[in-house]
Order: sequence, then structure tokens, then C-alpha cells
Amino acid sequence: MPEKKSKVAEIKTKPTAVSVTDFIGTLPDEQKRKDSFMLVEIMQQASGEIPMLWSNVIVGFGLKRYVSPASGRQVDWFRIGFAPRKANLTIYLIDMSRHKAALQHLGKFKTGGGCLYINKLADVDPVVLSAMIAAALK
Repeated sequence: MPEKKSKVAEIKTKPTAVSVTDFIGTLPDEQKRKDSFMLVEIMQQASGEIPMLWSNVIVGFGLKRYVSPASGRQVDWFRIGFAPRKANLTIYLIDMSRHKAALQHLGKFKTGGGCLYINKLADVDPVVLSAMIAAALK
């Protein structure tokens, strides 16, 4: 039986030309702004990529085509990223199962899907978080 070919799906979350620095500068919460600039620094150093603002809410680094093992659906997405949400910082590391050991030493957080949710960077160990970000890029 021939292999099923899947085309790239059109999704709503896309890179924009909006400045990441300008976006972060508009955040009303001072702590979120400071933490966001720190995350940009950590993620840029780990990835070697320039941050891009996706759909005016997510700061993403790099680009990767993901293929769903279940459906074969393909989407273009950032390799790592974060979103400074009102309730918390959402950090996109895609596959949280690879970070089980690190999570035991991280600090105060929640997870869901491929995301790590933290209230502020001071709640977590920065060395462990940096290692998790680096691991997510491999």
C-alpha cells in the first residue's frame, strides 16, 4: 500500500513581523516584563535563534515542521517558546515527558500537554529550567 502523503495544515498561530521587545514592553505587569526579557535571553542563548512573535501573543524560537503520528497532519511551529499570559508564564517545550527527572528539581510549576506553567521565574530553579530548555531543542 502506498504511503499516505499529507500536506501542511494551515493554522491560525503564525509568525508576525511585530517586535518581540515592543510586545514585551507593553505588558502591564512589571514582573511579567522582567521575566519575559529573561526568558528571551535564556531561550535565545540556548537556541541561537532570533525570537519571533507568533500571532501577537507567543514568543517563539526557531522553526520546525511537526508531523502528527496519529493523522500525519503537518504544521510549522516554533521549536521552543513562551507566552506571558495574565495568569502565568506558559513555556512551550513540546514534549514534557522527556523532562520528568528535571521537573522533580524545578520548583513550583504545573504542566499540561507540551507546556510548563509558572507564575514567575523566582518560583523555579533557573539552572534546571535552562537545562530543560536546552534539552527541548535536541
